[in-house]
Amino acid sequence: MNTTGRTRRLGVIGSFVWDVLHGRDRRSVPIEEWGGITYSLSALDAALPDDWEIVPIAKVGNDLVDRARVFCRGLRHMAPDIELIGVPYPNNRVELRYLDDERRSEHLTGGVPGWNWLGLKPVLEHARIDALYINLLSGWELDLETMQLIRAHFHGPIYCDLHMLVMAVQADGLRVPRPLPNVAAWCACFDILQVNEDEMRLMAPDSMALAATAMAAGVSALCVTLGKRGAAYFAAPGFERLAHLPTRRGHNIALSTSPRGGAGALGALRTALVPAEIARVDGPGDPTGCGDVWGATHFSRLLAGDMLTDAMLAANRAAARNVEHRGATGLANHLRGELSTK
Repeated sequence: MNTTGRTRRLGVIGSFVWDVLHGRDRRSVPIEEWGGITYSLSALDAALPDDWEIVPIAKVGNDLVDRARVFCRGLRHMAPDIELIGVPYPNNRVELRYLDDERRSEHLTGGVPGWNWLGLKPVLEHARIDALYINLLSGWELDLETMQLIRAHFHGPIYCDLHMLVMAVQADGLRVPRPLPNVAAWCACFDILQVNEDEMRLMAPDSMALAATAMAAGVSALCVTLGKRGAAYFAAPGFERLAHLPTRRGHNIALSTSPRGGAGALGALRTALVPAEIARVDGPGDPTGCGDVWGATHFSRLLAGDMLTDAMLAANRAAARNVEHRGATGLANHLRGELSTK
């Protein structure tokens, strides 16, 4: 619960992507619409408490930045003093071809550059954030050195959906899996880490091996999304929920995951499966963005003070509702149970 009497601010690092989707509706005509971080922003808008606002920390190609700003202005929780940063590069565009309800191939064009610390540090200082949500949708939003500097300078909780960090881009734009080097160093940067099964296998031999690495590095909770089976969690000893603790930022009261990775707490890590909810839809529905909606909802509910498993149950519900909706336009309203404006 927020006892500070002020609006809290959630920083969001990710990429705006324009999607061209083939095979989503089993039709020959491709569908074009927003993708990438727009799914996360929609879920944050639906799930964050009223005393939180969203601070996007994102570069957008000049060819699409005006459309991206219109999308953000349609969200209720968007911070009024923050503007997306237009850059003189073609924006990221992805062509997706669905192989089945949960797997797809992706071809990337465009190339908005990632952040370095010199450029990101003043943006973070201006943003005045209390928590940070990161979704690595291009895979190069942040390199390891920049992420380590964020961790060293920011003392609030950091949530990361690893996403495309374990994918490489071939010359023709096709994304292909690649093992992640320096797994422990990456894990040390985050408090809550989200991966899916495929991403997990590119980081460790199995989930327990990854959990052991993550907890030793300071991660408080590792969440593995499992599609229609739900999600599994691995929690460090002593971690049940986000705590409210003072920080070095003077009068600000920030959230913390104390103890990080079980530091100072005795016992074994906890693990369990939280079953999925079934989408109420005829046919396959639309799986696009389910992992993004899951993670954004999960972190939102942790920021609201929910226990870990309660936050995961809310995330499962939101992911199921996302399957019932087409695209990110109007998604926040749909997730809130309101009539979509799409």
